[in-house]
Amino acid sequence: MMNEEQHYKAVMCGKRSKVAGEFWENMIEAACQHYRLTGQAEITKTPEPMRPIKSLGQGKFVAHYVKMAQPDYKGTLAGGRAVVFEAKHTDGDRLQQSVISSEQEKQLDRHAKLGAECFVMVSFGFEQYFKIPWEVFRDMKANFGRKYIKPEDVQQYKVKYIGGVLQFL
Repeated sequence: MMNEEQHYKAVMCGKRSKVAGEFWENMIEAACQHYRLTGQAEITKTPEPMRPIKSLGQGKFVAHYVKMAQPDYKGTLAGGRAVVFEAKHTDGDRLQQSVISSEQEKQLDRHAKLGAECFVMVSFGFEQYFKIPWEVFRDMKANFGRKYIKPEDVQQYKVKYIGGVLQFL
């Protein structure tokens, strides 16, 4: 059972993670907007599926997220190729393969099999950014000998952040 201090630390850690995740998504959204305006791609965030559980009236309600069902982003690149990717951020020195749900894994596999460009966009502490091809991320154990990655493992997939834009395309 958690004491009050442990509970407070857990709550604060959760809040920090939520803010960091939102910041990461805002960085990706800014890049998507840049690619939209320059005609390079049309990429949008996939809304999280929610189930209303209580009406508050006037179009407001209390809801909970159903599950992580789909990859975070989907779209089309100039020329017609589909693009599907998941976005993950960590403040740690490693990212576990398990951050991708089994349903997200299935969908990324299906899209890749159909010819879509599929990858995982990763931020390590908002200092290093990577566009890791889905096949490399999915087969992490075979590629790196373990089910997590460190920045030094994926340097060849590094993405630059220039002028407020993640250069992932």
